[in-house]
Order: sequence, then structure tokens, then C-alpha cells
Amino acid sequence: MTESAPHGSFPSFDGVQIAYYEWGDQSALAPVVLHHGFVANTEVNWEVPGVVAALVAAGRHVYALDARGHGASGKPHDAASYGEGAMSRDLRMLFDLIGAPQVHLVGYSMGSLVSLLTAATDRRITRLVAGGVGASVVELGGPDSRVVRRDAIAAALLADDPATITDRGAAGFRRFADAMGADRLALAAHASAVHLASLPLADIAAPTLVLAGASDPVAVRPQVLAAAIPDGRALVIPGDHFTAVTDPAFAPAIVEFLDTAASSS
Repeated sequence: MTESAPHGSFPSFDGVQIAYYEWGDQSALAPVVLHHGFVANTEVNWEVPGVVAALVAAGRHVYALDARGHGASGKPHDAASYGEGAMSRDLRMLFDLIGAPQVHLVGYSMGSLVSLLTAATDRRITRLVAGGVGASVVELGGPDSRVVRRDAIAAALLADDPATITDRGAAGFRRFADAMGADRLALAAHASAVHLASLPLADIAAPTLVLAGASDPVAVRPQVLAAAIPDGRALVIPGDHFTAVTDPAFAPAIVEFLDTAASSS
């Protein structure tokens, strides 16, 4: 699967090249930054579902990056190059490149973990949307390993024959990776390094929307996550982990939350 050409790229703290994208005219409102989920990329997570178009139509200047190991960004195969902590540093470097004093940040799944981690310390983030995550962020510090274990995902990505994969959840990520034409070695490296420690959610100062699909097994009870954030609220829309982003309610929910928050600031 091909992806839209990035606007540019920059070397991150460890030399990994990070591709980024930009849309819309300059605006008096804070720019919106998008961070996609695991296996996906900017195009699949944000352009195809119409999120970028909806934000631009609302007068927002929009940026996004392809996370390391994904899309047009660098794809090292060493697990030491991955983890949400490294991706958070990439994200902050994009903020530096943008140069805006305030940003509105929107993440999905893996991108939500990166965004929550970043928002706990970076006060440039004044509005936050965390999609595709739920109670496991509070209870486990990361993805819901009770549904899909990270070692099962890594094994599925490394399997020579997809027919040998017995874990249904992991098999779904393998099918997605194959459909994307992704670098499975890079994705497996990240899967073995995902964040599984307590997140400082109480330190997040930005008003936050937790947005989850009603049938998403890895984003159950989003209200628990919203309650752990000082100014958090939850919204449930139709869909599962892969289909919620394409539901007609997804993009409008993001635009409405950011617009309401912007108008009140």
C-alpha cells in the first residue's frame, strides 16, 4: 500500500529519520498534531477516514508524523530503538519544528499512549484526544495484554506462514501489517518494547477526550481512563479497534471537541 508523500522529515534524537505531513492554512488557532496507531500510518489513520479533511475544513492547520518503524519514517530493527518513550521524544521534536507555543494533540491506540505520556510533561499540549484506548492504560500502564499479548503480536509478525498463527487478536495485526506492506521486523521490534508501566495521568493538565469504539476489546471502559485525568471526559462511538476510525461519528467528535475547547480558551 502506498502513502501520501510527506511534507518533510527530520533526524530524531538518535538519528532515526521521522517523516511528517502538513495541511491547511495558517490559523490563529493552535495547530493540530496527529499521531497514528500501531501498524497504521498517517494516511490510513487520518487521511482516509476524513479526519484531516474535517480539521482543515474547520480552519485548522494540521500536522502529523509517521512513527518510527511506520510509513515513510526510518525503520530500525533493534528493539532498543522503540517504545513509546522514544516516540514521545520524536513527537516533541516535531513540536519544536512547528514552533507553536500551543498545540492540540490527537492520538489513536499506540499514538494515544505516546500522546498521554507526552502530555504529562509537555505544557505546549493544551487540548488532547486519546482514541482507541481505555481502562488498561490505568490498570496496566499500556495496551490491554489481557486481550492481546505483546509477545503474541511479535510472534505473529515474525511468523513465516500466517496460517500458523493461533492467537486471533495477534493474527488481526498480522493481516493488517501484510495489507499495509509494512516492515514486519520493525513492527515486531516495537511490539517487544511497548510501554507497560504506570503513566503519570494525574499530571496531564490539558482537557482530554477519551474516544473509544463500543466494540473495541482493547479500549474497554474508557470512562476509567477519563476519570484518571484531571480534566478528562469519555465518548463511546460505534466500531471496534480497526473500524471506529472510519465511523461517521469519529472525525466530527474530534473536530467538535477541539473547536469547543479552542473557543473556551
